[in-house]
Formats: sequence, C-alpha cells, structure tokens
Amino acid sequence: MKFQLSARAVCGCALAALAALAACSVGPAYKRPDIPAPAQWRDPFDNPATAVWPSADWWHGFGSEKLDELIAQAQRSNDDLAVAIARIQEADAQARIAGAPLLPTVDFSATAMREHAPVSGIASGGGSASFNTFLPEVTASYELDFWGKNRASRDAARAAAVASVYGKETVALTVISSVATTYFQALEFRDRLEVARQNLANGQKILRGLKLEQTAGIATGLDVAQQETAVALLDAAIPPLQQQFRQTVNALAVLIGQTPESVDVDHGTLAALTAPPVVEGLPSQLLSRRPDVAESEQQLISANADITVARAALFPKIELTASGGYESKALSSAINPASGLWTVSAGLLQPIFHGGALRGQLAFSNAHYRELLSTYHKTVISAFSNVENALVAAQQTDEQRERQQKAVDVARRAFQYAQTQMSAGTVNILTVLNTENALFSAQDELVQVQYLHLQSLVDLFTALGGGWQQG
Repeated sequence: MKFQLSARAVCGCALAALAALAACSVGPAYKRPDIPAPAQWRDPFDNPATAVWPSADWWHGFGSEKLDELIAQAQRSNDDLAVAIARIQEADAQARIAGAPLLPTVDFSATAMREHAPVSGIASGGGSASFNTFLPEVTASYELDFWGKNRASRDAARAAAVASVYGKETVALTVISSVATTYFQALEFRDRLEVARQNLANGQKILRGLKLEQTAGIATGLDVAQQETAVALLDAAIPPLQQQFRQTVNALAVLIGQTPESVDVDHGTLAALTAPPVVEGLPSQLLSRRPDVAESEQQLISANADITVARAALFPKIELTASGGYESKALSSAINPASGLWTVSAGLLQPIFHGGALRGQLAFSNAHYRELLSTYHKTVISAFSNVENALVAAQQTDEQRERQQKAVDVARRAFQYAQTQMSAGTVNILTVLNTENALFSAQDELVQVQYLHLQSLVDLFTALGGGWQQG
C-alpha cells in the first residue's frame, strides 16, 4: 500500500539523518583521577613479593560453624542487603528509561466519529446529513542527538546502575563483617561472664572457709567481712555483663534478619576460635579490591556525563516527527490506500531565555562533579588508611594478647601461693584478696584483648575488600 511505503520512507529518512549527523559531545571526556598508591605497607605481615589477597569466604578461617551459619543467614535475610538489591533494580530501570530517547517513539491512535453537519451544494438543497469518520493513525518522533545529550543521559544512568551494584557489594561486606564482629562480641561477654562466675564461686569458697576458721577462732570478723565485700563486688559485676550479652545477641538477630527471641549464642568461646593468617596484598592492587572505591568512581563517571547533559541543553534541539494513517467515511474502507494520509516535519528549538535555569543547571553539574571528585579522593586515601590501621591493630593486639596471657599465668600463680600461705598462717586475708582481684582483672582483660584481636582481623579483611575483585 502506498501509505506503508511512505511510512518506511519517513523512518528511513530519520535514520539516515541520524547516521549522517555524527554526534558532537559538548562535555568533557572522563579521566580517572591519578592518586598514586604507596610503594608498600608501613607495617606488613608478609613479604610483598609473595603477598596474596583474602578469599571470598574469608570468615571460614576462624573455624566456627556457628559463624558460618550466621553469615549464611545474613546473606539470605539481611534487610540492608535486600534494600541494596532493590536499589540495583531501581537503577537498572532508570538506565532503561534514560536510554529510551535514543530510539524513536512510535504511537498508534484510532478515532471514530459520528458527525451531523450541513451539506453544501445545489443538489443537497441546503440540508444536513449524518456521517461517520474513521481515522487510524501511527505517529513517530525522534530527537536528533546531535550534541550527545541523550547518550550522556544514558551513560550517566548506566554508571549509576553500576555504582548501585558496587554499593550492594559494599553493603554485603559490611554486613558480613558486622555479623562476625557482633558474634565475637557476644562470645566475649559470655567468656567474661564465665570468668566472673568462676571468680565468684572461688570467692564464695574462700568465704565459707573463713567462716569455719572464724568459728574455730582462727580468722577474725574483719577477715570474714573483707571477703564478704569481695564476694559482693564479684556478684555485682555479673548483671551488667548479662545485659551487654543479651543486647549484643539482639543486635546479631537484627543483622541476620531474625527476631531477638529466635537467636541465641549458647555455646562457644573466643579461645576456641582460630586466628586466620594475615594476608594484606599489595597497595598498588587495593583500589581494584575495594567495592566502595569502585562505587565512588562510577558515581564520578555519572556526574561527568551529567555535565555533558547540562551543556547540551544550551544548544538547539532538533526533532523529527512523522505521522501516517487513513481517513475514511466507512469502516470497510478505513485502510484503503486511496484514503491514506501522512505528514513529515522537522522542528528546531533554540533556548533563548530561561531565567538562568540552564546555566544554573550547568553550574550545579560542575559543582556536583567537583564534590564527588573530592569524595573519590577521600575514599581512596581512606582505603589505604583503613589497611594501615587494621595492620597495626592486628599486630599490636596479637602482641598484647600474648603479654596478657603471661600476666594471667603470673596472677594465677600468685593467687595460688597466697591461698597456700594463708592456710599455713603466714599471710593474712588482705594478701589473698589482692591476688584474687588481680587474677580476676587479668582474666577479664585477657578476654577483652582476645576479642580486640579477632575484631582487628575482621577489620583487616574488610579493609582489603573481603576477597572482592573488580571484574
């Protein structure tokens, strides 16, 4: 049919015009900021020549089935991860929306009308008549992307979509690290409760012995009162630890997407965990191992494309429009070639005065790019700082743990000597109380240092990107 050939010709003209007009980009080309990496870490664990990176399942190195179970649950049910996944879907949809102007829009409409109007002419005698009108029509329009505005909009949306993917990886790493740290903290409070209870039981045992000695006239009332005070203090230390333990378990429940009453940490100790070997990688490779750095760069790429969009809005806009259809008085002949009609038009729109809105948008886009450039720079140098801080923390807490273990061993021997000598009558109860308090403090401090060391290892794995690698 003649109309169909005309419609093809119209579309062909639009495509030919598009191919003929090589689009000009009026915005700056993106260039990754040059931020040099350190030659090596200040306090490395490994030989840089043999340095490796964490595996994607680095938490298995702690040797805890319970931790593996909790992390698996968090990966399935954590609400922050669910939000991040939804944001990816939102960004993907926005990218499709932003890319749509690069293609023609085609719409179909159909109109049916019943009209009653005067009929002119001698034959009609000046009367009127009723008649039908059927008008099926296809309309196509296309904006020539001569200045690269539409492509830049698409590129900005695509970069934002990629950034959302990296953002989800950042959230996933944060969630896993938080689960590990919170679980270790729950074990810390359990261990500290156990230390407090053991010391309370030991203090009560000494008190019973002193009361027997008081009955026999060997111990004084002051000796008994001093030990009763020590027992009361040990007993009073338990409720705060129980509160902290329950609150930590409740926080763990939120991380794995469960209600507090459905989660418990009823076994396990910090001492039973394995401290995985430290693997810090090379500084020059860190930026490709950190999803937050990759996310920040994609946001920078998106902002750079937005500058092109804002600049292109200052230039003329050229739009091609074509429509074709049929107009007939009878439905049976509504698509008769003889009833065909079509139009082709081209429009040019040059912005003249918009009250400073277009220039303001360009200024905003430039300022937003500079803002994200500074954010990217901070993200990069923070990544290096994170690793350095985690390295020194892992080293020093490991050394502190060894020294604190020695302090516990010494305090335990001193307490045992004091008990023996008190039974022999060579020292008084005050000496026993002092050594008892020293042992309790040393044991409690050891548990806290064990937690700090494990936490520093989690922080190091997180700072190294947790096994993630940019593809």
